[in-house]
Amino acid sequence: MTTDARLSVFEQFDLPDTGLTRDTYAYVDRISPAFVLHHSVRSYVFARAHAQNQDLRAGGDYDDELLFLSCVLHDIGLTEEGNGDQRFEVDGADTAAAFLRERGVEERRIAIVWDAIALHTSDGIAARKGTEVALAQAGIGTDILGVQRESLPSGLADDVHVLLPRLDLGYALSDAILTQAEAKPHKASPLTFPGALLRRHLPYGAYPGWYDLLAAAGWGDRPVGAVARRRAETPQQVGTLFMEYLEAGDVEGLVSLYEPSAHFAPAPGTHSVGTDAIRAAMQQMVDSGSRLNLELRDIRQVDDVALVSNNATLTGAGPEPVISTTTEILRRQPDGGWAHVVDDPFFS
Repeated sequence: MTTDARLSVFEQFDLPDTGLTRDTYAYVDRISPAFVLHHSVRSYVFARAHAQNQDLRAGGDYDDELLFLSCVLHDIGLTEEGNGDQRFEVDGADTAAAFLRERGVEERRIAIVWDAIALHTSDGIAARKGTEVALAQAGIGTDILGVQRESLPSGLADDVHVLLPRLDLGYALSDAILTQAEAKPHKASPLTFPGALLRRHLPYGAYPGWYDLLAAAGWGDRPVGAVARRRAETPQQVGTLFMEYLEAGDVEGLVSLYEPSAHFAPAPGTHSVGTDAIRAAMQQMVDSGSRLNLELRDIRQVDDVALVSNNATLTGAGPEPVISTTTEILRRQPDGGWAHVVDDPFFS
């Protein structure tokens, strides 16, 4: 590798130099933003380094031209030209296949590039689909998430980044995926990488996760060992169910009224965070024979979030009743029920 700015990118990086690779580079340069082009070439350079680290020989153990094509074309599904109606990886694979087919590339070789592009976000699958496919994913993973970066030759990444700046790649690429997904949500189905990214940027519960899909399947499957319970249809009903479950000694029922990462204050200055800690606190309340009376004091609801305050009287936990004013933040869940995000009887 050289840093002579007068040389072309092919000479700078000693890229495989054929008519097809030059046409491909020019094509991606024309249709892609700079951060995609830079990322694509860096991915090839890192993939080649991983091949060398594994003692794999270009021309013998793998086809260097196919590896270059796979890496340089892998994100064209994020361009306007490649933006179809499928997840971006598959759109990109189809667009790349059409580009290569127009240039007379054999279908056998096109199939390898298609797999590399379509599967580059599919951990555990790409590595089993052939050397070029596995190397392409390895190089792409290194450039995006730093996977195996420690195995790169010393100084290689620094040299590559001088010639091909990152341009905040990780976030720029995420924004490009989100732009497509927000315009065409069907390109980001819930169980895909684009779907997971889209869910992170939508209001809580707006996009289903795995368990939401199970609940909506219509088969009535329930968690193994789960007892059928009523859900809180309104924020006010959370308090009603809490009193019922506590009186019945139903620890799991009490836990069901809290989100997995909820905060609960069982005593002043004490905070239980998460399902396991809240379960332990509820078990202690049940074991002590505690009873709770809640009287709604006030409520403010904005869309799927509610601020609730109750006048609370807790008996059985000690020799004297504990009287407090609760501060509770509730959120509507994907199944339509309500659950605590924060439950602090002592906040005020």
